[in-house]
Amino acid sequence: MRRTAGSPLNALVLTLGIGAMLVLGGCATPGSAPHSPGSVNGAGTGAMHRPIALDPTLERRILALDPEHLTERDVRTTLALGPTPRIILLHGGLYGTHLLMMNFGKFLIGMGYSDAKIRDPSDGAYSQSPFGSTERLAGEIAWYYETDGVRPLLIGHSQGGIQAVKVLYELDGAFTKKIAVWNPGDDAPEERFGIIDPLTGAQRPVIGVTVAYVSVVGAGGVALASPVHWGMAQRLHVIPNTVDDFTAFNIDFDLVAWTLPGAAPFRHNGTAQVRNVSLPATYNHIFVPLTQALASDAQMRDWINAYVPGADNGNPPGSDEGRGTNAYWAADVWFSIKKHWCLEAQRLILAKQAAPAAR
Repeated sequence: MRRTAGSPLNALVLTLGIGAMLVLGGCATPGSAPHSPGSVNGAGTGAMHRPIALDPTLERRILALDPEHLTERDVRTTLALGPTPRIILLHGGLYGTHLLMMNFGKFLIGMGYSDAKIRDPSDGAYSQSPFGSTERLAGEIAWYYETDGVRPLLIGHSQGGIQAVKVLYELDGAFTKKIAVWNPGDDAPEERFGIIDPLTGAQRPVIGVTVAYVSVVGAGGVALASPVHWGMAQRLHVIPNTVDDFTAFNIDFDLVAWTLPGAAPFRHNGTAQVRNVSLPATYNHIFVPLTQALASDAQMRDWINAYVPGADNGNPPGSDEGRGTNAYWAADVWFSIKKHWCLEAQRLILAKQAAPAAR
């Protein structure tokens, strides 16, 4: 793959400059504090459990899918018609990186994901700031799960990756004993601290809600010097049980995230499945999310759709011409998105089908 950052010396100068800007950006950008919810204490108070209706034929088609081997046709003609998890993108701390995450969001849409399940319902943004309130974001995740019946997916770049892990700790109860449900459409808290679980109909608190999939790229290193993330220095690389599947992408020579070839800094502390994936040293820390053009290239799209982690996937088509830039990262993330999209939809359908028998 073609180097994207020029010579090693230029890359070093650029990276050190970017690192300083990340730290300064973190100092200058305050995190938004959550509004105070009402005094209602009961989990699920005010919520109404509404069973999610699905066409029986579509249910059978979704249940017949193999989550590990999904074609473009499977995505566009079956998965896209059923329950679709919210994808929450978290951009880096440097000003302008929201445009890079927008580019990645458009890649996902080009691959067949729903625009409405990526863009924020309150302002239409493709991604969220890494300096916002993680308590608010945890409340949003619970709201999406209750409303959609499928658990959200989080993807963080640079400081956005740190923010994603911090959210997992919020859901694990590391920072507070009670979190208000947050309505993302109104961008305001609701007067309750729990939801009705859409799979069981039981009341449950926001604390303990889990996420299906989280991936981070370039998380750590210089970015931890930002005051808003100081508390994550000892926590970042240990993933709690509030996520099923966690993938950390580490660039082989990343002076911002402080990773070198063979790095595998992330691990679980219980049940989470954690993968550490190395990306080539030619990848640029800042520009990894720049992927929209990959979805517009028919050959590249076919390669990405056929990609399976750990398999002999061959080189991306046109990589010697620079067309394969960031393709390994995009393909691995897209594989996991498809997989958990399918698993979440199947999980909801099976729970729905089992509900009448339980009654």
